[in-house]
Amino acid sequence: MSVEFFLCVLGMVFIIEGIPYFVFPDKLKSFLAKVSAIPESTLRILGMAAIAAGLILLYLGRR
Repeated sequence: MSVEFFLCVLGMVFIIEGIPYFVFPDKLKSFLAKVSAIPESTLRILGMAAIAAGLILLYLGRR
């Protein structure tokens, strides 16, 4: 894997992550306030599920 590919992927992540902050800043604040009320164990499970989904997509995309 080349450094250029990694930088492109990282750039895409920043773009996708930044879209909600740019388009819906007021709704995002409300959403983040609700997220702070969710138990840590639930957030960890959701995080692990997101990591697993990402790994599966990477595996399928690199096959």
